[in-house]
Amino acid sequence: MASADFKPTASIEMLQRRSQLTLAIHEFFASRKFIHVETPLLSQDTVVDRYIHPVGLKKSALTGRTEDHETLWLQTSPEFCMKRLLASGATAIYQIAKAFRQAESGRRHNPEFTMLEWYRVGDDLRAGMRLLSDFAAAVLNRPQSEMLTYREVFQKHASVDPFSDPIPSFAETLETQGVPVGEFAHETDRDFWLDLALTHLVEPKLGFKTPAIIYDWPASQAALAKVRHDDPPVAERFELYVDGVELGNGYHELLDADELGKRNALNNALRQRDGSPVLPEDSRLINAMRSGMPACAGVAVGIDRLMMVLAGCENIQRVIAFPLERA
Repeated sequence: MASADFKPTASIEMLQRRSQLTLAIHEFFASRKFIHVETPLLSQDTVVDRYIHPVGLKKSALTGRTEDHETLWLQTSPEFCMKRLLASGATAIYQIAKAFRQAESGRRHNPEFTMLEWYRVGDDLRAGMRLLSDFAAAVLNRPQSEMLTYREVFQKHASVDPFSDPIPSFAETLETQGVPVGEFAHETDRDFWLDLALTHLVEPKLGFKTPAIIYDWPASQAALAKVRHDDPPVAERFELYVDGVELGNGYHELLDADELGKRNALNNALRQRDGSPVLPEDSRLINAMRSGMPACAGVAVGIDRLMMVLAGCENIQRVIAFPLERA
């Protein structure tokens, strides 16, 4: 009997629904005068993040020249090239593109996935969140999003203050709510405990009655967002949650090239400590920032997860034709 491994894991009916979702996305942005852009999947630059691991490819594999020793990176996000377009005069852009990340497989992850990303010049934190709320309402047919601070959702769902409570408080509340943490007793990284509490206690309770957008994240988790120097300082970062699933991540974007250089260096130091490869710290994005990147906000949304929520699926393989195992 012939093997059935040639078949897609998503039904044809699901792929038809996915096509309708893609059309709705294009219509949403066209109605707001965004232009659809395409940027390279392979680049000499890549996002430097402690926990995101890009896939590298020797340039010589493409050029056929053995002297081309440079590593090119399959993009974990189209962010860098899209921001270079902003620095070159674009004002409102979006893209639906493939992205790749190592070691991301599971119920909600596939190493190759589809990402929607957009940027609009002139948007600040509030405008960025409003546009994300409008997007979720339009494509998911849900009410406008509830806007809550990171501190508010931690206090409500984890009974801790993420900015002031000591680490033992996080361990205690996790244990109390049935999350065993004994193996992490040695861990002193505050962000580790924040992430553990977020994924186990907070995230599963967000976005059921209405979508939820969580904003004002710890400055230590700013990534490429601006930091606002409140007391305590907060990152002007925001994330969309629907039915307990994180769907999108947005920033009031960092514009300071020197600050990006510092963050890249810090993330590489943390990667070295974790035993992960160091990534290139200099980039054409830094040059674009130095030339004068305009103030803007941007958002990245996982299309596969968006489709999972829309269709009520629990496994990503039901909404993509050919996951890694069938590629």
